[in-house]
Amino acid sequence: MASAGVYTLNVSSVFRRSFRKDFPSAVRGEGAYVFDSNGQRYLDLSGSAAVNFIGHGVPEISAAMAEQAAQLEFVHTSQFTTPVAEAYAEELLAFAGPNFAGGAVYFTSGGSESIETALKLARQYQVEVGQSQRYQILSRTQSYHGSTLGALAVSGNKKRREIYLPMVREFAHIDIPYCYRCAFDCTDSCYHCGQQYAAELEEAIAGAGGAAAAFILEPISGATLGAVPPPPGYLEKIAEVCKNHDLTLIADEVMAGMGRVGRNFAVDHYQVAPDILVAAKGLSSGYAPLGAVIASKKVIDALAQGSGAFLHGFTYNAHPISLAAGRAVLAYLKMHDLVAKADSQKNGSPAHKLRKELDTLLDLPSVGDVRGLGLLLGVEFVADKKTKQPFAAEKTFASRVGQAAMKRGVLVYPMQGSVDGVEGDHLLVAPPAILTEEQISESVTQLRNAISEVARTV
Repeated sequence: MASAGVYTLNVSSVFRRSFRKDFPSAVRGEGAYVFDSNGQRYLDLSGSAAVNFIGHGVPEISAAMAEQAAQLEFVHTSQFTTPVAEAYAEELLAFAGPNFAGGAVYFTSGGSESIETALKLARQYQVEVGQSQRYQILSRTQSYHGSTLGALAVSGNKKRREIYLPMVREFAHIDIPYCYRCAFDCTDSCYHCGQQYAAELEEAIAGAGGAAAAFILEPISGATLGAVPPPPGYLEKIAEVCKNHDLTLIADEVMAGMGRVGRNFAVDHYQVAPDILVAAKGLSSGYAPLGAVIASKKVIDALAQGSGAFLHGFTYNAHPISLAAGRAVLAYLKMHDLVAKADSQKNGSPAHKLRKELDTLLDLPSVGDVRGLGLLLGVEFVADKKTKQPFAAEKTFASRVGQAAMKRGVLVYPMQGSVDGVEGDHLLVAPPAILTEEQISESVTQLRNAISEVARTV
């Protein structure tokens, strides 16, 4: 018999995310669905983790990967470039827009690697332009930028950071606008409060005593707050402050980029031009590990005309097979006009229909807010709608909703800690852009049933 605290689930040689639960074995993906080894079908309303944007099982992507593997599987970037890297970088710069004309793309194997790359690039840029005293990377509370130590240092996700804090060096974090729980006056659609939050960046820069090198933010918050868009004028003010103080502006679009919010990148909603833009997840739609750091001409010219080299590298950056996947995904989403389908402001689009359906959940006593843009949406749960009191953390409300939805064949992405890092439950909804009206209706119905079931038991 197992002693207290010892778990006796099926033993696996895979180091899984949790030793306290078992996981179904996924064996096939097709369109918006994932199938497990028992034949259970799941509608992927979360895009896994806001990753899959084009749908599962698209044959054009696997064919492109196989073709590249047959020609050349790998070379090291200290020795070679490749045709697929050159072509894809040009296409990605064009997709990123005029702000990145003359820039360059640094390819990695995912989001955390890309953030690490962006942080080091921002530091080296300041050195190259004669500002070697600048090294501090300013960021925001209640944010998430990745799981490596450098990425955790600039993140604000309490649960994912706290045991590692003795191992990281971090700098000032400013508060993040969160209009559902705003600390300021929101009677003018949150414009004034957005300006107040942006003013905190001025204070942080002053507090750094001339050592601030860059500011990093998610234009639309991802997992930590749950798809919170910025207030009107906020991002524009942040960009203005960075420009006035010569800070490098890094936009983390690992989750929101590559069409997911109805524009090529989230910053396009606000006409903001970052110096460095980070992409991953939807970059390859999950078909291969891939991330990218898109640097503006200003940044590239500083290195090219200065030391002439970036002091950084990974063995697998610009991996040819991953790049073939990413290039094929970009071609596919353009061919099928998936960015427009992810535009929730466009009547009749899948994103517009999904948002309308999710908004109906607001009639449930435990749903306090539905928010987001495009196909990056959040549903926040509350114990009391009038006071916005969150559920106690130990109730794990969002996680239980996620499990109840999964039993009903719908995958969502539950998170906890949106209010203060401990309490506050929400779900991320970030499906592929190929959802049908029937799939939207059915999945939201099952999500409603899951929420109601859990609410009856707390």
